[in-house]
Amino acid sequence: MDKWTRINYQTCMPLGDNNSQLTGCNRHIQLSRQAAQEGIVLLKNKDNILPLKKGSKIAIFGKAQIDYVKGGGGSGDVFCEYVRNIYDGLKMKSDVEVFDKLSFFYKCYVEDAYKAGEQNGMFDEAEIPGELLNDAKSFTDTAIITINRYSAENSDRKNDGTDTYFGLSEKEKQMVKLVCESFENVIVLINAGAMIDTSWFANDDKIKAALMIWQGGMEGGLATADILVGEVNPSGKLADTCAGNLEDYPSSEGFYESDDYVKYTEDIFVGYRYFETIPGRKECVVYPFGYGLSYTEFEIKNCEANKVGEKIVVCVDVENVGKVSGKEVVQVYFSAPCGKITKPAMNLCAFAKTKLLEAGETQSLMMAFEINDMASFDDMGDVCKNAYVLEKGEYKIYVGTSVRDTTELTYKYIMEETKILSRHEEYCAPESLGKRLTATGEYREVPNEKIERKTFKNKYICEEKIPADAENIKKLISVANGETSLDEFISQLTNQQLMGLLFGKKNRGIANTGGIGGLKEYGIPSVMTADGPAGVRLAVGIGVKTTAFPVATMLACTWNTEIVEKIGVAGANEMKENNMFIWLTPALNIHRSPLCGRNFEYYSEDPFVAGKMASAMVRGIQSQGVAATPKHFACNNKETNRMDSDSVVSQRALREIYIKGFEICIKEARPKLIMTSYNKLNGTYTSENAELLEGILRGEWGYKGAVTTDWYNHANHKSEVMAGNDVKMPCLKEDNEYITTVEGIDRNKIASCVKRILEMILWFE
Repeated sequence: MDKWTRINYQTCMPLGDNNSQLTGCNRHIQLSRQAAQEGIVLLKNKDNILPLKKGSKIAIFGKAQIDYVKGGGGSGDVFCEYVRNIYDGLKMKSDVEVFDKLSFFYKCYVEDAYKAGEQNGMFDEAEIPGELLNDAKSFTDTAIITINRYSAENSDRKNDGTDTYFGLSEKEKQMVKLVCESFENVIVLINAGAMIDTSWFANDDKIKAALMIWQGGMEGGLATADILVGEVNPSGKLADTCAGNLEDYPSSEGFYESDDYVKYTEDIFVGYRYFETIPGRKECVVYPFGYGLSYTEFEIKNCEANKVGEKIVVCVDVENVGKVSGKEVVQVYFSAPCGKITKPAMNLCAFAKTKLLEAGETQSLMMAFEINDMASFDDMGDVCKNAYVLEKGEYKIYVGTSVRDTTELTYKYIMEETKILSRHEEYCAPESLGKRLTATGEYREVPNEKIERKTFKNKYICEEKIPADAENIKKLISVANGETSLDEFISQLTNQQLMGLLFGKKNRGIANTGGIGGLKEYGIPSVMTADGPAGVRLAVGIGVKTTAFPVATMLACTWNTEIVEKIGVAGANEMKENNMFIWLTPALNIHRSPLCGRNFEYYSEDPFVAGKMASAMVRGIQSQGVAATPKHFACNNKETNRMDSDSVVSQRALREIYIKGFEICIKEARPKLIMTSYNKLNGTYTSENAELLEGILRGEWGYKGAVTTDWYNHANHKSEVMAGNDVKMPCLKEDNEYITTVEGIDRNKIASCVKRILEMILWFE
């Protein structure tokens, strides 16, 4: 097939073996199920009530058994052939018997709610008829309680009584109380996209087991049943800290302070960095970051660490000392010395997941991290302003299975003297943060001051060499074939044509989010995009159903980059089979607050986990010739007034927390496209933020790819071009004449944006 044939002619040719279709195929569905299995986290298992014994009888309570939430709403939703709910999954297991009469009651309740216009995951619990409860008690002594939560793009959740998200509603509390009073063995399943209250079952001895089953895609209910009956041993670990109250998270106090801004006053102390560091906060933790149980036991032994070149290499042996096969996750943390720069108590720096270990089997794991990764960014001048610093002292290394369950290694990395690793320009500094948290729990005042933002000279020169007539026009294919340089090709385009390439193009085929490129007379194809990130999102009613994979939170809880990379490959092939080559995924903003409506799209509270998972996803996608688009760059951690809200954050928190995952992903996986966020960053829209895009992204990190806006943003296009944001999405006018003038914009600046776009298009086959 010739280059760009699929892009240009929309030939929907199946890519599977023997001309079979890959989109929504059984192989991809089973991959989704496997990922869900590995992401389920066993939080509690008193008296080893799980797995359910063969022949067990169970009664399932709660509408979530039927009203299963496969994922969140908005661009992260996926339209698939079916969704397997929890009841469906358990009914497929012959080793257990379900009290169908009770589940049928919930089925009717949910169907009636849907008919009345209620949304999946957004209506309250049913009251349990007394006679039905008595019948259930006569049937079994084992009950499963199901609780679900839903959130979506462009809508944050609240916890104000009318919108009960983090805690239980009154009807849910009544159901839990009734079930706990009526049954000897109670198991809880939480079907949510991110962290919610877990204290109510952790602290209740009547509840013997609990699982975070997250939002597991189209086979999530069956994956849950696989775990419950013991066909699969749970191996998921928390990628977030579970605190007892919403108010325990430091972001909660100011989350709804204003629609116009969010002040990140907790600074770098996000998630476990806050709870493990700030005095008195450890007691707020119900389940710590990295925590998760198994049906077997593991011993981590022979732990050693050594300096090898510029890295610290950690080697361990993991033995399955239990009676059934299973997988274990080993986590490596470092603790930096207390010096002049305030620091968190613990920092995740490496992890690895074992293969499936049989009882008695041992596997050796080796993990490594850069010594320089232990540095702190000093934006206050405590040691050296705007520099990465390794302060003198002992850097301790810990190995374990959660941030709490660790062992300090004998080896310590010693810095005899403080070392300045690199000095940087002051980029994206806040003007009105006011204060920031320190490791003592006290706040440090930050003076408010007006900052003059930096501009960047354009280095690309593009002279205008318009062909005398149409016969002399060089097509883009001549660049692909090596007959013409890209610079020569660009030089023949008028300013107006160049500017036209900086806007999205109309949908073609089954695409519904527009395309990039599109200048037919010069042979530039219009490359179609599609949303993600839990599968390829196509419009309802087009007749094509894709695979719905688990949400990003659940993928992070697998701690398995290999399976995430496989999902990237699968999704890319579904993209390509449907003639779309730019997948708008992964999303890797930070779980700063439990209330963010888009948390399900994001991986973790920890930037290292987010960066590693995103890197795996990008590698998988781009291995198939489809461009990945890490998003939303940066600080899109709140959906309320997301188009204009200002994220006010220190340089240090920005670099160490909020863009660190992007940095890891860009340097490890080299994505072809980056998407900026809607919000402002310290007073400037991210798509207009030259310090972010030219200073950090391209200047410091060496990013070579293109940058697109998020769809329908509020930023000024001229300012975006000047800042280095290459594409404005989507196409807004039917005639595609988005802009009529290029006055005031340097041709060379426009051409530099076009060059990056065309370099991406030339990469496609």
